[in-house]
This record gives sequence, C-alpha cells and structure tokens, in this order.
Amino acid sequence: MGYLKQLDIENFKSWRGKQVIGPFKRFNCIIGTNGSGKSNVMDALGFVMGERVSNLRARHTRDLIHGAHVGKPVSKTASVTMRYCSDNDEELNFSRVVSCDASEYFINGKQVTLAKYTGELEKIGIVVKAKNCLVYQGAVEHIAMQSAKERTRMFERISNSLELAPEYEKRFAALQKAQEDAQFHFNKKKAANAERKLISRDIEEARKFQGLLDDGSACRLQLSLFQLYHNERGSQAVSESLRERQEAVAAQRNVLDTWEETVKNQKKEHGRLSRELQQVEKKIRGEEQKLTTQRSQYTKARVNTSHHENKAKEGRAGLRKGQRQREEKEGQLEGLRTQLQELEMAWRSYERQAKKEETSRGRDVQLGEAQLKRYEELKEVYRKQAAMLEQQLEKLQWEVKADGDKLEFDRRRKLEVEANVKSCQAQLDDYRKRADKLEEYITSCTRSVEELRVQEQGLCEALEGRRVRSLEVNAELGQVLGELQNAHVDHQENRRWQKRQDVLDSLRRFYPEALFGRLVDLCQPIHKKYQLAVAKVFGRYMNAIVVTTEKVARECIKFVKQERAEPETFLPIDYLDVGRVNERLREQQGCKLLVDVVQTAGGAPELRRVLQFVCGNTLVCDTIEEARTLAFGPERLKTVALDGTLFSKSGVISGGAAHLRSKVRRWEERDLSKLKERKDLLVAELEALRKLGRKEAELKDVRAQAQGSETRLKYTHTELDALRKRTLPGRQAEISRLESVLSNLESQICVSEESVEKKERELRELKEKTNQMEDAVFADFCREIGVANIREYEQEYVKQQQEVDRKRLQFESQRTRVIGQLEYEEEQLKQLSRKLDKLQDTIDKEEDTIQNLKKEEEKLLALVDETEVCVQELKDVHANKKSDVSTAKADLDQKAKDLQQVSRDLVRLQKEVLSVEAALDQKRLARHNLLIDCKVQGIPILLLSGAIDDISDVQLDSETQSTFTTGIYEREEQMQIDYSALPRDLKALGEEQVERELQALRERLSSLETVILRSEPPNLKALDKMREIKDSLRTVMDTFDESTSIARHRCHEFEQVKVKRFRLFSQCFEEVCVSVDQIYKRMCRNNSAQAILSAENPDEPYLDGISFNCVAPGKRYMAMDNLSGGEKAIAALALIFALHSFRPAPFFVLDEVDAALDNTNIGKVTGFIRDQCQEAFQVIVISLKEEFYSRADVLLGVYSEPGENTCSRVLSLDLTPYPLTEDNSSQKDPEM
Repeated sequence: MGYLKQLDIENFKSWRGKQVIGPFKRFNCIIGTNGSGKSNVMDALGFVMGERVSNLRARHTRDLIHGAHVGKPVSKTASVTMRYCSDNDEELNFSRVVSCDASEYFINGKQVTLAKYTGELEKIGIVVKAKNCLVYQGAVEHIAMQSAKERTRMFERISNSLELAPEYEKRFAALQKAQEDAQFHFNKKKAANAERKLISRDIEEARKFQGLLDDGSACRLQLSLFQLYHNERGSQAVSESLRERQEAVAAQRNVLDTWEETVKNQKKEHGRLSRELQQVEKKIRGEEQKLTTQRSQYTKARVNTSHHENKAKEGRAGLRKGQRQREEKEGQLEGLRTQLQELEMAWRSYERQAKKEETSRGRDVQLGEAQLKRYEELKEVYRKQAAMLEQQLEKLQWEVKADGDKLEFDRRRKLEVEANVKSCQAQLDDYRKRADKLEEYITSCTRSVEELRVQEQGLCEALEGRRVRSLEVNAELGQVLGELQNAHVDHQENRRWQKRQDVLDSLRRFYPEALFGRLVDLCQPIHKKYQLAVAKVFGRYMNAIVVTTEKVARECIKFVKQERAEPETFLPIDYLDVGRVNERLREQQGCKLLVDVVQTAGGAPELRRVLQFVCGNTLVCDTIEEARTLAFGPERLKTVALDGTLFSKSGVISGGAAHLRSKVRRWEERDLSKLKERKDLLVAELEALRKLGRKEAELKDVRAQAQGSETRLKYTHTELDALRKRTLPGRQAEISRLESVLSNLESQICVSEESVEKKERELRELKEKTNQMEDAVFADFCREIGVANIREYEQEYVKQQQEVDRKRLQFESQRTRVIGQLEYEEEQLKQLSRKLDKLQDTIDKEEDTIQNLKKEEEKLLALVDETEVCVQELKDVHANKKSDVSTAKADLDQKAKDLQQVSRDLVRLQKEVLSVEAALDQKRLARHNLLIDCKVQGIPILLLSGAIDDISDVQLDSETQSTFTTGIYEREEQMQIDYSALPRDLKALGEEQVERELQALRERLSSLETVILRSEPPNLKALDKMREIKDSLRTVMDTFDESTSIARHRCHEFEQVKVKRFRLFSQCFEEVCVSVDQIYKRMCRNNSAQAILSAENPDEPYLDGISFNCVAPGKRYMAMDNLSGGEKAIAALALIFALHSFRPAPFFVLDEVDAALDNTNIGKVTGFIRDQCQEAFQVIVISLKEEFYSRADVLLGVYSEPGENTCSRVLSLDLTPYPLTEDNSSQKDPEM
C-alpha cells in the first residue's frame, strides 16, 4: 500500500517560507507546545486534500496566507504539496495553491480542475467528502456523542449512498403523486357509474307531475273574488264615519297656548333661582376646600415649629456639654505645658551641674608613644586573662539593659493605661447621662404618641362611620335616582334629557293639535309580563314622537336642527304605510299578536295605526321554545318571547333583558312625591357627611405627627438599646480590662524592679572581679602614669560623656512624648472648638427659623378664622336661596299638571280621528294586496273598467312602506270588478258567515297546494343528462388507465433507486458492524468486550437512526451516554477504525484523539495502531502524551519562533534505532 512521504508547506498559516515536514514513516507522532502550530499541519493536509476553507478554521481563503490574519500577509500566495508514493514507489505530487480568494490545483506540477484533482485522490483511496483519512481535534468526542440520525448520515457519506438521496426523494415524490392521481381518477370513475344508474330513474317520474298542476286554479279564482267583494262593502262603511270626527279639535288649542306660555315663564324663574343656588353651593365648596387646605397648612406649620424648637433645645444642650469638654481640654493642655516647662528647666539645671563637675574633676593625662604601646600590650594580656569574665559581664549588662528598658516601657504603659482608664470613666459618665436623657425623652414621646393614637382612633371611628353611612346613603340615593329616572321624573333634573323635553314642549306649543307626544307615554302593555317583549319590539321607536302628518314631521325636524338639539324620531300617522293584520295569526295557539297586548292612553283609536306600524304581525309567546318553533315553522314569522328574545323573519335572533328593564320601569307607577322628598333628605345628609370628610386632612396630620413621633421613638429606643447593650457594657468592660492590664503592669513592674536589682548586684560583683584582675595586670603601669587604676584613665572622660548622652536621651524621649500629647490635645481642642462654632451657628439659624415659622403660623391662623366666617355667611345665603327654589318648584309643578290635563283633552280628540283613518287605510291596503296576488299568481279575474296592468307591483304591509300609497289607492278605486262568476249565496253572507266560508276556501286551496308541494318535480332533462354522463364516463376510463400506467412506471423507477441505495448502505453497514466488534475486542484486549451497531429501520436503514452501544470488559450493558469518558473514546476510535477499514486510505491522520484516555487506554490504542501500521495503513498522530508518542517510529517536534508574526518550525527524530521492548512498553504501569 502507498504511503505519504513528506509535506512541503510555503507561507501557509503559521508556517512561514518553505518548510518540509517529513519524511514520514509508518507510525508518526507530531508533538509540540500549545499554539506552536501542530494543528496547522492537520489543516495543511486537509487543505491539500481539497477541504473547504470553513473546515480549516478560517473565514476566507486569503486568511490562509501567513500573516493575513493580522493584516500583514508575507506573500500573495500560499501552497501545500503532498508527496505520495504508490505501491511501486512511483511518486505523485498533489499541490494546492491559494492566491487571494482563489485556489489552483496541480498534479505533478500540471494544473488540473478540482473534479479531476479529487478523482485522482479517490484513486489512491482518499475520499474528501467522506473524510476517511482525517480525524480532526474533538471528532472522537463528537462521534461518541452523535445522535442516531447523525450516525446514519455519517454512514451514508462513507458508503456514497448519500449521493442517491436527492434522486431517491425525487422519485419517491413522483411515485406518491402518481398514486394520488390514480386514486383520484378511480374515484371519478366510480362516481360516474353511480350517476348513470340514478339518472335512468328520473325519466319515469316526468310523466306523473303534470296531472297535479291543473286542479288549484279554479279554487284560487273563487277565493280571490270572494275576498274582493266583501272588502269593498267594509270600506264604504268606514269612510262615512271619518268625516264626523274632525270638528271637535280646535276648541282646546287656544287654551293650550295660554297654559304653555304660563308654564314657560315659571320654568325660567325656577331655572334662575336654581342657578343662583348652585353658584352659592359652588362658592361654599370652594371656601370649605380652601379652609381645609389652610387648616392643613396651619397644622403642618405648628408641627414644623415644634420640630425646630426641639432641635434648637437639643443643640443648646449639646453646646453646653461641648463647652464643658472644652474647658476640661484647656485644663489638660495647661498641665501639659507646665510639665514641658518643668522638664526643660530640669534639663538646663542638669547641664550646668555636669559642667561644674567636669571642671572640678578636670585634669589632663597624656601618654607617650612607648607608654601607649605598653598599654596596648597590657590590654591584650588582660583581654586574654579575663575573656570569660568579659563575656559574662557583657551578657549581664545586656540583660540589665533589656530589663531596664522593659521596666521603663511598663512604667510608660502604666501611665497610658491610667490615662485611658480616666478617659473611659469620663465617657462612661457621659453615656450614662445620655441614657438618662433618652429615657426621659422616651417617656414624654410615648405619652405624646399615646395621645395622638387616641385622637387618631377617634377620628378613624368618626370617618369610618361616615364612610359606611356614605356608602349606605349613596346606594339608597342611587336607587332613588334610578327609580326617579325610570319613572321619567328625574329626567327633568338631567340636563340632557331636560333639553329634549324643552324641545318637545316647544313643538307642542307650535303644533298643539298635530303633536301627540312620545310613543312610550301614549301606550302601555295590558299586563306587566308583556313589558320586556313590548320594549324589545318597540326598539328605537320607544321614545319616538307621534305627529299627525308628514308635513308636521318635516317642520319639526327643521326646528330641531335650528335649535341644534339631539336627533329625534318622528312617526307621522298619514305617512306610515301600515300593513294589514293577519287575522289567521290570532287563531294560533299559545301566542298573541303583540298589537293586541298594548293599550293606548285613553283608548285613542288613531294610535292603533302607529302601533300596527311598530308591531306589525309580531307574535308574543310565553317561552323561547314556543317563539322559536313558530318563527322557524313552515311559514317564517316574527316572534318575541316574554323575556325579550326576538326572532326576526330573516333568522336573526337577539335578546337580553338587562338593558330592557330600565325602559320597562317607565310604565310602573310610583309615589313620586315621596321619592323626591327622600332624595332631598339623602342629598342633605350626603352633604353633611361630605363636610365630615374634611377631617381626613386632620387625620393625616395626626397620623403624620404620630408616625414622626414613633420614628423618633424608634430611633431613640435603638440608641438607648445600643447604649445599654453595647456602649455602656463595652465601656465598663474596657475599664475592667484596663484595670486588669494596670494590675498586671504593676505586678510586672515589681517583678522587673526586683530582677533589675538582682542583676545589678551580680553585675557589681562581676565587675569587681574584672577590676581586680585588671588592677593586677596594670599595677606597675598605673604607678608609672600616676593614676590609682587604669579605669580612672579609661573612664575619666568617657564615662562622663556617656552619662550626659544617657540623660539627654531620657530628656528627649520625655520631651517628645509630652510634645506629642500636647499637639494631640491641641488638635482635639481645635476640632471641639470648630464643632461648637458650627453648633452655635446651627442654633442661631434654628432660632431665626423658629421666629419666621411662628410669624407664618400666626398668618395661617388668621386666614383660617377669616375663611370660617366667610363659609358661615355663605351657608346663611344658601338656606334662603334653597327656600326660594322650593317655592318656585311647587308653583311650577302645579301649573305643569294643569297644562298636561288640557293637552290630554286635545290628544284624545285627535286620536279618535286617527283611529277612523287607520281603519279606512287598512281596508284599502287589504284590497291592494288582494289585487297584487291576483296579478302575480295570474288569476283570471274580469274587470268592467280598467286593466290588470294598472295594479301597482309594490307589495305593502306593516314592515315595507312606500311614499305613494295615496296614488295607488286612488287608481285602484277607479277599477270595477265583474263579480258575476261569484255565486249569489256567497255574496249574501253575513260577517260571521264570511269568515267561516273564507276559512273553508283557504283550507281547500291549502290541501291542493300541499299535495303539489309534497310531490317531487321530475327532471325533464334526464335524457340529455344521460348522454352527457356516457361521454364523461368514457373520458374518465381513459384517464384512469393512463394514470395507472404512469403509477406503475414511477414505482419501477423508485424501486431501482431504492435497491441501489440500500445495496450501497447495507454493504458498508454490514462490513462495519463486523469490523467494529473485532476492533473493539482488539483495542480492549478482551474477548468479552462487545461493540454493537443496530439499525432502527432494517428495511430502509438510511431513513432512520443507527444506534451504537458497547459492553466494556467486566461491565454490564449500558447506553453510550452512561459510559465514562475513556470508554466513550475507545468506542468512538473503534468505530473510526472500522469505517476506515471499509473505505481504507493509504494514511490516517489523528489530531489529539487521546485527550480523554488514561495511560492504560493509551497503551491499548497505541498497541492497536502499531499493529495496523505494520499491516494496513500509515498513521500520523498529533499528541501531547508521552505514553503515545514514545511508541512512534518518528517524532516531529513543532515549535514556534517569536517575532512580529509567530512562525512555526519543525524538528524530526527517528526512533527506529531505539526499538521498543516489553519492559519499555510496560514501564509506565507501576506509576499509574
């Protein structure tokens, strides 16, 4: 098998210039530090094998040039050449060169296309799409965690079955479409056969229907003539009574005008007085609101003044305390200055005394050169003889000095501790005084809070009672107002409704005889149970205004527009086209005509026409079920249930009784005077409760004061608790500690003094011994120079200077300590003085603020008193105005009642006229509708004058009206009908006999029509339809045969692609299934290990997932997700090697596949790789683990050279001269 010889890289990524990596052997390891460029070797191999740039960790092709990632490319091109040797040692050079964003491919120096380039690579076993020779970093972990679908995708790439996936999907979609078309045409063929069978039956039914059409015509003619004849007789009787009722209306109109003028003047007077009363009430509300604001401001000013007074009081107390502390500090400073002066005087006295002693002892001893030499010799002799004693003496001197220093330190420490004890005691006294003051403040503040809480509770109870009572009063007032409004009384107090009523009153003055009033005031149901139903049917006509003629209605509309009032609906009686009442509906069981359950005021007959127009032939039923049954029966009817549910002819259903109840209550009678009195009482009580609500501001002030006091009390308690629990015990503990320290210091000082005295005695004794020895050595020399002993000569001048230095050091130390304490105390005194000055300024500012606040408080109090006087004056005026308004209201009500009585008399007379006119119009409408029925149905009636075409085609009833009914009626009156075909016995019938005969004729005609309707009409075009069906069936059969043939062809094509794809995939899958288990056993070195690949869809495994599970040696079966990291890595490597065995490449490149492996597993993997290197393929591994790369044949070390752009270099080491032994291979095991 061929192998990779070497890799030539030029300016590729981190490899600058021309670099040669290799030569490669069977097992090669690339090592190096992180970031040195190891993975770039992997990228170079992928690059030369034709990998896309996105897989090489770069965005653009130009970024692969060295330095391009930092914007400084070293060249315009980069290239990688792979030198490959085949089995017969023939060398092939594969090169890829990148220039800007383009790549060029070369084989043995000859440029080729990418397709030919990849084809040559596939010839030597390198499949770029399958990635059968490159395992990138992290690929092992990715394969181990792959889903079943992803694993299937990987197998398809390896087996090349993925290339057939688009064709597979295309053929499968075509097959489905062909099968759907075949099924569709099959269903069409089936339907055509069924239709052919049905059409043959229609031909026989055509002959039976004509016989039923000829029997109903004679009965219709007789019925029509009967109805027309008796309609003419009734119309003549009604027209006679119309003229008698039009002369009694004019007398009441003059009286009505006089009363209307009087009522209008009285309304103006009442309105003027009401407006003046409202203005007074508005002023009272404004002044009361102003008074509430002023009281709140006064309370806040008083609380603010009290706060600033307390603050100034606390400031003065703090100032007095600070002044006492300052006096104490000044006394301490004076003592320190005195102590410093005494210390300096003592030092000057000591200096004078030392000079005197030096003068008295002063003498000059001078030695010659020989004497000095002899002195040195004797001194050396002395040192040798007294060496041990000198050492002991020196040691003892150091101990004495150390003990003396410690004693001096303890004494200074004692003085400091005594000063600290004194300071802590003073602080403790101050804290105790502060605690006593806080206790006093807590007592007074608690008492104040309790008083405020009692006051707050009283205010809360009063306001709560006011709130509860307000709710009750508002609820009762709302109920009363609702009752008044529904009773049409409170509308007078509603401004909007008042305007509408004023407009109506004005119209009544202008048209007293022609305007009746609102429909709701002119009629009412005969029983309360019908109220909801009537209100529902009335709908928008509920508040409509009824007038006599269309001309009056138009003039009223013009007046409403001029006054810019709200739109009104007018019902002119002569303009309404009222349909005739269907008498048959009165015979329905369980229902009534709505027009029969509504009665007019005073029984005015002229209003029946208006009611017939509004109600029509609507039926009222007890229940919704009955209304629904009648509405949607054989004949569509308009019905309404007692709960207000309306069923219209069009099928629309509307209901809801909630919004109707406010309308129907206007028909209920109430005690209006009691409701008015109750309303006035409730309004007055509500006003009193509203005034009581002004205490809410006072309650807020009380709560604010209480909350502020509680907050201050809380902080005071917190401070007192801190003083008692932490500060005072802390100070006492500190004093106890300092006293304990002071006691310890005193005992230590006593012990130190005894130790110093003892050591000084020992020092003197030792000094005497050394002196005796020194005197023996220097006896002759001392006699020669004339001194008592040599020490007199050595110490005469030295000792005195040392003593002076020691004294000076002590003085400086004490002086420095006193000066430092003096400076500290002076700084403390300055800080205290600044603090006192600042506190004094604060007190002065607070006193100025208090003066200003007191002045402001006085001003606010004066404003409050002034406003209270103003409010009382306005209340007196309000009482007088209210009395005047009540008197004017009583006069207006009395005059309005008289006016209503006069208006009722006039309306009653007008209603009688309208009643007769409505009856005559009803007869005319009935005759018109009968003629239309004859014309439409083609009934052959004979006319003595006129023609059948003169009859208007407009159908008139209670719901469809026209504007030219008068002309229609006049033309129809000129027409004379020949009644000779009507038998004489039918002409001579009475009113009751007419109804019975009419019902009998209708029943006979209805039975004939029922038989015709129940007979199904034949299909007269059955033969033509049969011919069309035969032609269509022939076309459907041909189309079905064609679609079936196409479906078989598509199925054959799909099966070919399916078999090919299944063969490629199964060949790869079965081989890998066997290989992975064998490789896994070899890598685990245990035959009990198992690696299992299983397809979820055995028939077409490439459509679903492939599961991969392993049984590790010595363990039970577990899912891949439950395996450890090392076990997953071993399993994934086994799968990778198995896939490689199916589509082997001449070499295999692995990038850090040992990341999750320990040394034992690395040994297993490397052992397997070494075996495969000898037999199957060449391996190049990038690794950082010694256990791995120590077993390679060649080590390629990659390192980086620092610079502006770091570049990579490589070193090679051939390890074949160092063969592996069993000991070397297992030397790492004991270390694990």
